[in-house]
Amino acid sequence: MLVLTRKKGESIQIGEEIEITITSIKGDQVKIGINAPKNVEIHRKEVWLDIQNENTAASEEVAGLFTILSKAKKD
Repeated sequence: MLVLTRKKGESIQIGEEIEITITSIKGDQVKIGINAPKNVEIHRKEVWLDIQNENTAASEEVAGLFTILSKAKKD
């Protein structure tokens, strides 16, 4: 993991298209602004993990459906 120190108003550039700016710091809370192309998905980590879990569950349901359908074809 790369750890960088930034002050309010300073930025971090990721590649050519993504810029992260520190917009405010209050106590232990840091607010950041993210400037990125619209095709780049940006989520809080806990939301991203929920999406991944839902996608995994949905794919397991589809796999189960395919199993049922393949068994039905054999009969």
